[in-house]
Amino acid sequence: MPPEIRGTRTVHDGWASFVVAEVTTPEGAEVTREIEDHGEAVCVLPYDPERRVAVLIRQFRAPPFFTAGVTDLLEVPAGLLDEADPAEGVRREAFEETGLRLSRLEPVSTVWSLPGISTERMHLFLAPYAESDREGQGGGLAEEHEAITVVEMPLASLAAMSEAGEITDMKTLVLLLALRLRRPELFA
Repeated sequence: MPPEIRGTRTVHDGWASFVVAEVTTPEGAEVTREIEDHGEAVCVLPYDPERRVAVLIRQFRAPPFFTAGVTDLLEVPAGLLDEADPAEGVRREAFEETGLRLSRLEPVSTVWSLPGISTERMHLFLAPYAESDREGQGGGLAEEHEAITVVEMPLASLAAMSEAGEITDMKTLVLLLALRLRRPELFA
């Protein structure tokens, strides 16, 4: 039996929409599911292969603070996809948040971020850069109330942090591991 959405009811419509859906599952069960919808997103791990460093950001995130008292999160630049082209969107986000003009992008995958609750699909990229690619300050957009600190870190330190369980943002961990698989010599 094919699954079916029998009906939906929007319970909140803001930056994200929250919908309650009445669903018939492939097994024929009739269930209610809550769905968060805010569109697609992009993220990138910029890395300098010559200096063996990567650029990440630190910023306050309300959900980790609400849940665990975490006051800032180390993560890769990321944001919602406003454009039709994920490559264009990730370049925009990288410049806004880090000040880097990324030219070459290495697609990793497009994944469901949290498929049990959210419609978000995240486009993941790696991007080599050089010091000359820094054309701005980064730090995010004031109108989006972003207070971002740009952090450049040795790849070996990031590897050690990931092994110690200190990289707690999933998209950051996935991209760091992808880079380690593709370019292990950068972590030596």
